[in-house]
Amino acid sequence: MSGGVRRAAVLGRPVDHSLSPVLHGAAYRALDLPGWTYERIDMDDAGLPAFVDGLGPEWAGLSVTMPGKRAALAHAAEATPRARAVGAANTLVPGDRGWRADCTDVDGVVGALRCAGGFTGGGRAVVIGAGGTAAAVVVAAAELNLTSVALVVREPARAAETTEAARRVGLDVEVLRWSDVDVAALAAGADLLVSTVPSEALTADFEALAGVPCVLDVIYHPWPTPLAQAVTARGGRIATGLDMLLHQAFGQVEQFTGRAAPREAMRDALREATGGEVPLPLD
Repeated sequence: MSGGVRRAAVLGRPVDHSLSPVLHGAAYRALDLPGWTYERIDMDDAGLPAFVDGLGPEWAGLSVTMPGKRAALAHAAEATPRARAVGAANTLVPGDRGWRADCTDVDGVVGALRCAGGFTGGGRAVVIGAGGTAAAVVVAAAELNLTSVALVVREPARAAETTEAARRVGLDVEVLRWSDVDVAALAAGADLLVSTVPSEALTADFEALAGVPCVLDVIYHPWPTPLAQAVTARGGRIATGLDMLLHQAFGQVEQFTGRAAPREAMRDALREATGGEVPLPLD
């Protein structure tokens, strides 16, 4: 149902900074859905199940950010294969059997790499960091036909969940301790580099990392990051977390409304809300 009064929201803690209302609001206006609303709701993982169970039929869908993504997957009546592969869900949509979980974060990574990064697929990925974002990255890497991934982390024991996500989608995975890595050699053997950590955590040579053919830095504020500056100085293409945010929202809007996402309207709204510093290409 796309007409009439319909509600959607993003759940998270903290959630005040979320740009999802900018994207969804722009989409609903462009789709001429005046009865649709989208709000921010402060919610932790423990409170998510009871909150979701108490929602009425006017609810079209929920976006879920940290710390509730794993709780969203666990509580859903059904889940898409990619949400199960990631081990977390950023999207909940009501259905006949109950709430269905999906992870459009995978779309976010794929879209950012193809549109902003110019990545055509294949080869070996290097992922710095192994948090929740990294799990979506490795599932996206499999979709982009990469065959192996190196996870570079401060503490290998903390990479277990991302390692399992990689194995679930058939990627060969190697876990490397950051302090033991030869950065130049690592970069030379990579077709894709994804950094999921703050810039200050990258104590290695940005110039070496910037030499990887395709780079995604999930950090976008403040912009440009040192890694983005190094990539740009070499004439490379850099994809960002803002590109990821935009592309993951397209799938959510389509699942909530049942209609094609108005991509240009959403991109323009996000660009305006963030000052226009990140280019946000759509193709």
